[in-house]
Amino acid sequence: MATADLLPPPPAAPRQNPSPRLWTAAEFARMRELGLFAGRDVELVAGIVRENPGGGPFVFTRTEYYALDANHFFRGQRVQLIGGVILQESPMNPPHAVAVTLGLSTLQTLFGAGHHVRVQLPIDLGLISEPQPDLAVVAGLPREYLTDHPKTALLVVEVSDTTIQEDTHEKASLYASGGIEDYWVIDLTTSRVLVFRSPRPDPKARFGHDHVSLAAYGREDRLSPLAAPDARILGSDLLP
Repeated sequence: MATADLLPPPPAAPRQNPSPRLWTAAEFARMRELGLFAGRDVELVAGIVRENPGGGPFVFTRTEYYALDANHFFRGQRVQLIGGVILQESPMNPPHAVAVTLGLSTLQTLFGAGHHVRVQLPIDLGLISEPQPDLAVVAGLPREYLTDHPKTALLVVEVSDTTIQEDTHEKASLYASGGIEDYWVIDLTTSRVLVFRSPRPDPKARFGHDHVSLAAYGREDRLSPLAAPDARILGSDLLP
């Protein structure tokens, strides 16, 4: 990425925050009963389902993810599927909640008829990933997505504090791989809005893609979504 100096270093151990959902022995046995591992040699090690030989983490598909949800494995939990790993979200702190509320209000004002803003709802990014970004602007009316989740968005926004490394590296690569042209990170750790644009292939990135363009905006800076180029947002409209 041309302006990688704007980013924190990538995490030494990816996906630690949020952390992988750990399974109990009873849950592992239930998954076997449901046939989730049919024909696969797997074992449970320290709460992680691993495949043999090699011991790599089991890669869950979206179909398996939904089967687990239908069988109440996630009751009362906030989880999402990223790269075949089911991640458990930590509780939301007040600044994060305020930033989501500010972002929702700002984007709803900018994008009128023919668009709507989704809050922490799924985007279908293929066989093994279904992220739930804090905010996503999608085309169409809500009822147009009764059958399937949207497969793209005009703008994706993540609010980041403890997850800043994941959001600026792994999530950025994931959204780039899904062709998301405009990805913003509201960075609560530095009071900046990081704007990622122009996805491109990059074999070194977590999901094989990154962004050509990265810019950082402070409270007094103005920025515009790609899909609403005439609009002007102050950084302070998004930052708590």
